[in-house]
Amino acid sequence: QVQLVESGGGLVQAGASLRLSCAASGGTFSTRAMGWFRQAPGKEREFVAGISWNGGRLYYEDSVKGRFTISRDNVKNTLYLQMNSLKPEDTAVYYCRASDTFDGSTWYGYSYWGQGTQVSVSS
Repeated sequence: QVQLVESGGGLVQAGASLRLSCAASGGTFSTRAMGWFRQAPGKEREFVAGISWNGGRLYYEDSVKGRFTISRDNVKNTLYLQMNSLKPEDTAVYYCRASDTFDGSTWYGYSYWGQGTQVSVSS
């Protein structure tokens, strides 16, 4: 069992930055692909960014490319999402996900999810 706990969300103005963290425990973090998803009110959960087990492959949704950076620390068992130049449309609950592998479009194996952290961006 893998437990994931997100933190770092908050209310900011447009143009500001936030760094989200996802702390993993109870399982093998360093061998898993990880990702960030978000869900805005009334919308489906959507992919934001993904990272391979060793950080060698990075994937981003088009609207966040150049603004968001996903990274991981396999010693600290923590996943990060650095979010710069935030926009009101980035407002959502952000979730982290852990799976066996991810090839840029498909997640393989059982997936674990965190409980989410709220990011609100005012205009």
